Amino acid sequence: MNAQFALFLVLMICCWNDGVAALESAHIAAAARYSAAQNGQTLLIQQGGRVVFEEYTEGSSRGGRKIFSGTKAFWNLAALAAQEDGLLDLDDRAAETITEWSGDSRKARITVRQLLDFSSGLDPGFFLHNNDPGNRDTLAMSLPLVADPGSAFIYGPSSLQVFHQILKRKLASREESPTRYLERRVLRRMGLGSQRYLADRAGNPLLATGWILSPRQWAKMGQLVLANGSPVVAAGSLAATRRGSPVNRAFALGWWNNHAAPGGRESDIEDMLEPKWHRQDWSNVCICRDAPDDLVASIGSGYQRLYVVPSLQLVVVRNGAGGKFSDARFLRLLLGR
Repeated sequence: MNAQFALFLVLMICCWNDGVAALESAHIAAAARYSAAQNGQTLLIQQGGRVVFEEYTEGSSRGGRKIFSGTKAFWNLAALAAQEDGLLDLDDRAAETITEWSGDSRKARITVRQLLDFSSGLDPGFFLHNNDPGNRDTLAMSLPLVADPGSAFIYGPSSLQVFHQILKRKLASREESPTRYLERRVLRRMGLGSQRYLADRAGNPLLATGWILSPRQWAKMGQLVLANGSPVVAAGSLAATRRGSPVNRAFALGWWNNHAAPGGRESDIEDMLEPKWHRQDWSNVCICRDAPDDLVASIGSGYQRLYVVPSLQLVVVRNGAGGKFSDARFLRLLLGR
């Protein structure tokens, strides 16, 4: 009887509900050591809705940290909410709202989804990251196409600023700004409040970056993914984030995915984004060949990471201070692969 009871306890420790295997403490410790050695400052691991590990390196606090491009996923969530609310359709032509583009045969073909997936063909417009570039939306809309719509993955802030202008015009009749819509429709439902928007002189927020969140606050986005979008969007709305886009199967709607695993080509996402867009190769890219293919990641500069693995009911937040860090190695250590 004692042996049977001991076996029962082992099974309870090793498995969550629905047969999901719990992370082993030795694997968590190895991943934490690796992260810290690579300038990691925080590591938060949640599994099955519980915190199973939380560490802040000496001198770091539990407060907010810059998540850089992790900001993008929140605005994409607002786009999905706007579609559910009937404000727009992601497959609409942007020129239906940005009428200034209607006379340009190439820009007139761009869809809202292509703006969000960075496949619009617009010049990336990295200068829009500057503190005071002018009216970001107007400048973004005036940028030239450097590729045909839908033909290339071009990562940068310009496409998101055009989306902001679309949402702004759609909300004009309601006398609600995109920022207020984001807060009311998305953030409050997630238990979050107003954010650091880095508004330009015209009051337009920078959609590509800028937010400051604590690890537990950022993890709320991970829990939303595990809940299939609840309480913000309906089940199924996030499905596209796991499929990617036609020009980059590893990215869609602000999220990087591991869809190409186990046979994919591992790539350091941040390193790949450094060269000019036409020198980047996103063919068959995955985050980690040995991680589950349902892994998605919100990625910010300096190796800020939010990993979500639905099949393991796993949410991981990692904040770093630059240096060199490998997603694949970290995930192998964490998962014991």
